[in-house]
Amino acid sequence: MKCPVCKTFELRPTMIEELLPAMGCEQCKGSLVGLLYYRHWAEHHKPSSDTSAPATVAELPADTTSALRCPKCERIMTKYRLTGTVANRLDVCSICDEAWLDGGEWQLLEQLQLSDKLPAVLSDTWQRKIRNESSERTRQEILRRDLGSEDAGKVETIRSWLKGHPAKSTILTYLYRN
Repeated sequence: MKCPVCKTFELRPTMIEELLPAMGCEQCKGSLVGLLYYRHWAEHHKPSSDTSAPATVAELPADTTSALRCPKCERIMTKYRLTGTVANRLDVCSICDEAWLDGGEWQLLEQLQLSDKLPAVLSDTWQRKIRNESSERTRQEILRRDLGSEDAGKVETIRSWLKGHPAKSTILTYLYRN
């Protein structure tokens, strides 16, 4: 199998973690991980006991922005976002049940405390949550750009107050009519 990024280098057997085999590219340091092997690893791996918020990611690994072809079946792999704040995406072949990790993405998953949560990351619920968070950030940026930081902060305060208010619809109706 050829590397989907370099296209010329052959993938060679490697280990990402103990009990987690993959096919790796010596050139770009990417890895093709069978999700069946990943599930076995996740079942036998003890997740870290650190439940604090993930550390800020200092340096992001390179991410392939173009569509990749699965090295096994040559079909286009689907890209899955990790978080709303990190641009890196996992490439997954739903036919072969394989994931392509660009060089350094496994370490990124560990830093984000997502290495043992891939099934959740690949779920529609996770991806929808990321899209919603991204949309909300965009709306907030537009509000700050249009009103300025001070007034945007006031609007956010009113929004928070209004969110749980029992007379929310009455207040909104009053505001719309005036």
